[in-house]
Amino acid sequence: MSKPQNLRYPPLPPAQTGLRGRCPRCGQGKLFDGFLTTAKSCERCGLDFEFIDSGDGPAVFIILFVGFLVAAGVFAVEMTFMPPIWVHLILWGPLTLGLSLGFLRPLKGLMIAQQYCRSAGEGRLGE
Repeated sequence: MSKPQNLRYPPLPPAQTGLRGRCPRCGQGKLFDGFLTTAKSCERCGLDFEFIDSGDGPAVFIILFVGFLVAAGVFAVEMTFMPPIWVHLILWGPLTLGLSLGFLRPLKGLMIAQQYCRSAGEGRLGE
């Protein structure tokens, strides 16, 4: 798989396009049709998004990051205030869900933009 070479589109930083959910080539078109469903192609530059395969990468990073934040928060609140269990459930359940869903789309966009920028594809042996 090779990245389409087009001189009209200068290279854009993956963080700039991916975190905003924009096309990794032109930075203008939408990357997503739904919350996590990627579009078929860019409506601006026509880049075919068939190359996209972010897999479980965004979810793994979110589990590690949000898990660390929530575990540290639970530990700090428990050691400081020693609240009943229902307080923990009310605090940390919605926070975990909100942080996870809030980070999922931007991280998926970032991983797709990195994939495009690096011309990543399936592993090939013997070529």
